[in-house]
Amino acid sequence: MKFLDQAKIYIQSGDGGAGCVAFHRERFMEFGGPSGGDGGKGGSVTFKAYPNLNTLIDFRYQQHYKAEKGHHGEGRQRTGAKGQDLEIKVPTGTVILAEDRETVLADLNEDGMTFFAAKGGDGGFGNEHYKSSRNQAPTRADKGWPGEERTLVLRLKLIADIGLIGLPNAGKSTLLGAVTRSHPKIGAYPFTTLHPSLGVIYAFGGEKVMADLPGLIEGAAQGVGLGTRFLGHAERCQVLLHLIDASSDDVVRDYKVIKKELKEYGQGLDKKKEIIALSKTDLLTEKDLKDKLTKLKKASKKEVISFSSVAQKGLDKLKEVLWN
Repeated sequence: MKFLDQAKIYIQSGDGGAGCVAFHRERFMEFGGPSGGDGGKGGSVTFKAYPNLNTLIDFRYQQHYKAEKGHHGEGRQRTGAKGQDLEIKVPTGTVILAEDRETVLADLNEDGMTFFAAKGGDGGFGNEHYKSSRNQAPTRADKGWPGEERTLVLRLKLIADIGLIGLPNAGKSTLLGAVTRSHPKIGAYPFTTLHPSLGVIYAFGGEKVMADLPGLIEGAAQGVGLGTRFLGHAERCQVLLHLIDASSDDVVRDYKVIKKELKEYGQGLDKKKEIIALSKTDLLTEKDLKDKLTKLKKASKKEVISFSSVAQKGLDKLKEVLWN
């Protein structure tokens, strides 16, 4: 299944049904009077969050959603049937925005949450509604009220326990494949990952969801590279696992670049719990590894874990830290 985290759709609630002009005719009833029923109300449009969905790919193939129109009224004072409501299923973590892409209408961040998006139009009155002592045979009936039309933007922010962040080619996909059963694309070039990947870590009698977020670069908070599109996924993660390539010439600079982007993006990302890890340690000598760990600890003022996904070294220690 392809991953899609943004979609633009058009919704329309159902129009109300028209009222009916009718007169009651029955044997032995000389003055039956008006008997036109009211039209039925149009169907409404709602969104509901489902935990078993994790992509907006369905909205690429269908962008227009319309609820059923209300049925017309009929004679013998019969009201038209109500139009069927339309429920649109979205993944938990979906944010519904107005057409300007800035106004947040709803944030469906819990399973089963619903958002009432468009109200169905009311049905028109039939001529039975207008009878009175002064007008005993009205011929007026109203059309149904139109439904609402809206253009909405859906943005999915993945909900995961652990979010992998770091510069391109920092070893995020390799780690995800090493500690979970997922099979992300892995390549010896930057931007191998073009969309977030999810995996589940099973350890210590429990499980945690890990999200591999596409590599960030300097200026990502302003839209450079993959930009803010994937920074939003980090908002939902409980803890950020910040990977730094041990073979980099300047591990301190790499660390500060990502921290700067998190701070500039806002939304509290720079305040989230963070675990710093030096990856690809199998490429270094013991002396070089110790030197880079010391520099990184001094710059971050935090403990730094070192591991190698390829050599399967330090992964158990990493899992233990993540669980704690």
